[in-house]
Amino acid sequence: MTKKWWHDKVAYQIYPKSFYDTNGDGIGDLKGVISKLDYLKELGIDIIWLSPIYQSPFVDQGYDISDYYKISKSFGTMEDFDTLLAEAKKRNMYIVMDLVINHCSDKHEWFQKALQEPEGKYGDYFYFRKGKNGNPPSNYRSYFGGSAWEKVPGSDYYYLHMFAKEQPDLNWNNPQMLNELYAMINWWLEKGVAGFRIDAIINIKKDPDFKSFEPDGPDGLTSIWRMVESVEGVGELLEDLKKNTFEKYQAFTVAEVFNMKKDELIEFVGENGHFSTMFDFSAHSLSFGEHGWYDSQPIQFKDFRNALFHSQLECQEVGFLANIIENHDEPRGVNRYLPDYARNDAGIKMLGTISVLLRGIPFLYQGQEIGMQNCPMNSIEEYDDISTRGEYKIALEAGLSEEEALKVCYLNSRDNARTPMQWTDSENAGFTTGIPWLKVNPNYKSINVENQLKDENSVLSYYKKLLALRKSENYKEVFTYGTFTPLFENMENIFAYERNSNDKSVIILANFGSKEAILHFEKTVNLSILLNNLEKAFIKEDEITLLPCQVIVAQCN
Repeated sequence: MTKKWWHDKVAYQIYPKSFYDTNGDGIGDLKGVISKLDYLKELGIDIIWLSPIYQSPFVDQGYDISDYYKISKSFGTMEDFDTLLAEAKKRNMYIVMDLVINHCSDKHEWFQKALQEPEGKYGDYFYFRKGKNGNPPSNYRSYFGGSAWEKVPGSDYYYLHMFAKEQPDLNWNNPQMLNELYAMINWWLEKGVAGFRIDAIINIKKDPDFKSFEPDGPDGLTSIWRMVESVEGVGELLEDLKKNTFEKYQAFTVAEVFNMKKDELIEFVGENGHFSTMFDFSAHSLSFGEHGWYDSQPIQFKDFRNALFHSQLECQEVGFLANIIENHDEPRGVNRYLPDYARNDAGIKMLGTISVLLRGIPFLYQGQEIGMQNCPMNSIEEYDDISTRGEYKIALEAGLSEEEALKVCYLNSRDNARTPMQWTDSENAGFTTGIPWLKVNPNYKSINVENQLKDENSVLSYYKKLLALRKSENYKEVFTYGTFTPLFENMENIFAYERNSNDKSVIILANFGSKEAILHFEKTVNLSILLNNLEKAFIKEDEITLLPCQVIVAQCN
């Protein structure tokens, strides 16, 4: 494998709206990010991914972009962004932007012109189709619910939107539109952006005939991903994108990919793949219900472990995955992957350890390093997310009570990850002096950065040690390029694996169970403990005892 500049880096996702507010308007801003760069550097972060900060009406929290060349006034100015780039560079840190190019906002100049003339130049930047017998062109259900086709008032035309109706899909079959997108991407790279996280990119390939499928719900519609899975040739579009943009700048790219075909892994993230890496959503995918959040089931430990082990083994001869516990589109991992008895400091440290030391690029999400958790809301009105409100409605229609539907949102809503960052135990968790745009989690008094910085045994202090170990001169090679081998797969509640390079073997042993577990080795081992989330370790020559929620990282000598 050719070594790349990003291979041994640790990344951190910032959701700017909820990170830190410097002007008291209740919304986080770029100056807030700048003010926390030293905090992130001390944590051990190299790459910062910013969720969208472009000009937007914020129907879908900035993933509906109305001008790709402008910064939203709520976040600051382009001068603020340039300052952020310069300050990050001083600290040998890299800024990665969010790239949303499957769709734009209905307020974008292109779409406004397209509405005036659906058969004109800009109409072909999107997908306009005439309805059939007074109905939409096909029976696709959007990812946010309801028809994926929106009627243009006063005409026979509908336009396609795979997400909200305010997010019309861009037509990647139009060379002129593509050239405009490529020019925009290169403009940001010339400015000094190190790369991009690329949103919903698998959706860019469409079947232009938009044939209907067999309905999969009582609404007579079919999930639009069925169309996505039925088409071939997305790789040609992605390769063209890479060659015209990223490749020329050695840019780091991490793709959000669902519905990828099984044999396409090497094309996506291989040595010469379309992207540097892509997120491993195998564990997250276990949470999907058949009809929505309301019929999703709690994730079982064995399925969680098997999913991650499968991803690791499948990818280790191919390339790197981006490993996550949570992001802005998911609830907090503490609540999703840890059983009730493990939702404590020891359990949180254990979950962080097994994720960060996997083969691939670790991506932390803001607040993960202090163990932020899901936020209880008193009513659906306290949620801001368009998707959550849709799922709440689906749950009610399925027969759940309001209380039951609210519980479903507490377990699954992405607003859980979007509540303001908890900096202190003062009002509004130190996030803002104004009224926060989204409710602050009531547990901020006990879970916040300020308190944890003072405590050498805190989750935050542990994360610093964990990242320092991964990046240390002695162990950087084994944790970056070392092979991954599952261990103790026959034992319940044990998540264990080995990272092995030419000259080092490191084992990671974690007990997700509520009782102590004794792990027997086939031969005598001489272990040097590198990290232990509890005070004691019970090690004999051929066995080790793990207490509940204990994780031990040890070198095998």
